[in-house]
Amino acid sequence: MGTGIVQLAAQAGHEVVLFDTRAGAAGQALDALGKTLHKLVEKGKFNPDQVKGILDRITVANALQDLAASGLVVEAIIEDLTIKKKLFSDLEKIVPKDCVLATNTSSLSVTAIAAACELTGRVIGLHFFNPAPILPLVEVVPGLATAEGTVGKAVELMHAWGKVPVTCRDTPGFIVNRVARPFYGESLRILEEGIADMATIDHAMRSKGGFRMGPFELMDLIGNDVNFAVTQSVYNAFFQDPRYRPSLTQQRMVEAGWFGRKSGRGYYDHSKAAITTEPSNDDALLDRICGRVLVMLINEAVDALYLGIASKKDLDLAMTKGVNYPKGLLDWANEKGLSQCLSALEGLQSEYGEDRYRPSPLLRRMAADGSTFN
Repeated sequence: MGTGIVQLAAQAGHEVVLFDTRAGAAGQALDALGKTLHKLVEKGKFNPDQVKGILDRITVANALQDLAASGLVVEAIIEDLTIKKKLFSDLEKIVPKDCVLATNTSSLSVTAIAAACELTGRVIGLHFFNPAPILPLVEVVPGLATAEGTVGKAVELMHAWGKVPVTCRDTPGFIVNRVARPFYGESLRILEEGIADMATIDHAMRSKGGFRMGPFELMDLIGNDVNFAVTQSVYNAFFQDPRYRPSLTQQRMVEAGWFGRKSGRGYYDHSKAAITTEPSNDDALLDRICGRVLVMLINEAVDALYLGIASKKDLDLAMTKGVNYPKGLLDWANEKGLSQCLSALEGLQSEYGEDRYRPSPLLRRMAADGSTFN
């Protein structure tokens, strides 16, 4: 992720200083970036002069003090609050007072990270999506003390880098990692209940929902260890709200070391000798599966709007540009009909008796009014 952000900044014409605490890591990252860019020349994505310009604008730092002249520092280190706070405290003593300090955290509180600094107004979240040079979305996340001017600078800069910035409140999971939780969680529930196997659930979400990948395929690509860690983080950050409860099935996958593609085995066998499981083509079953997952996703997006996490425009942009959903979930809710979405959720809540399926108050209100999301 850090290397991708370095590439973006250098492509945009900035002089970039790359630093890693592990000896030799920054140099290795720069070498790897050079190889990647030269391959892109072979594919016609860049010309040699462009690549030379990008690489010439990147300098490897030997110490944190080499960042002293920076106007922006983007941190992309381990997701550990204590370590991040120590880094930001150290950075503040080195960089100019007008330097913006940004964290690429995907799950930690920007407000908590900023609390390590004296000038909290210049600290902001810039959450890029992997691979950063390709995926257009950046979540711009101001903490409680972030200055409005810092937010404006960040949004303007992301536009200049050719990204699609969305602004959201500093809440667990921001937009994407919060709203997307049912894509995985509800699919795992369907599997655990024996309603359908993994191949059928993935097939349902692709064929009926139009998603590029099914949930089990995507979890294997992301890494089940990573996905499970994010789920646990969001669940605990929301004080164990049952809507975000992690899956025992996923925990067992992690315990077994079945992380997905990177380990050769996850929900699917990724070895060359793997036997493909054929999914069911029962239309009624596929519709039922897809409808259940989709209505949970819609409810999460509606609740995010209700709680003022982001605007309707930014919520829909985040899901289409960050995780390639075929359409924005609030637009999808309009298309399906809010009354139908509410009825489906009420049916699930009645059947299971779980708060996990509680409809958002905003969905209830708008379904009663016969209104739509504009």
